[in-house]
Amino acid sequence: MNALQQAEIEELEGQELSEERFKITDQESLNWAFRKIAALKTQMEETDAIAAKEIERIHLWAAEQHKPVKQSIEFFEGLITQYHMQLLEENPKAKTLKTPHGKSKSTTRKPAPVAMDKSKLLEHVKEAGMTEFIKEDIRWGDFKKTLNVEVVKGKVVIVDSLGQRVEGVELDQGGTTFKVEV
Repeated sequence: MNALQQAEIEELEGQELSEERFKITDQESLNWAFRKIAALKTQMEETDAIAAKEIERIHLWAAEQHKPVKQSIEFFEGLITQYHMQLLEENPKAKTLKTPHGKSKSTTRKPAPVAMDKSKLLEHVKEAGMTEFIKEDIRWGDFKKTLNVEVVKGKVVIVDSLGQRVEGVELDQGGTTFKVEV
């Protein structure tokens, strides 16, 4: 805000804002009112700019304060996961651990075929004559149900219902995931 706008605001603050005190009667008084509005809007913009800087500064401060807290949370979640893994090895039915303050859940996925290279997979399905699994794209959900996992010469391979090796598909080893809830 420049000095002229500051003077406009000070002049306005010195007067009462009532309809009886001031009326717009001509071009000059209209111009005076526009100047007052412009000065007040500038004052609002400056206030908003200061507030935005403070808000940004506070967000940065909060982010810095959160860093060690997040690290502590990750540390404790890691300890909980290790403990849960240990219990799960001893008792495979210990899928959920509950306390009054939270719970740890484990979910296990079975190994399943994963389409890694869709173009190779599409080529395989076409060559095998399995067009019922093809739209413009492979109906992966349906086709995946026909696949089998076999070990050939010490290697894990995915084969279709015709016993042919399927290119473009790899085996997702599955595994166990843990979720800590508080």
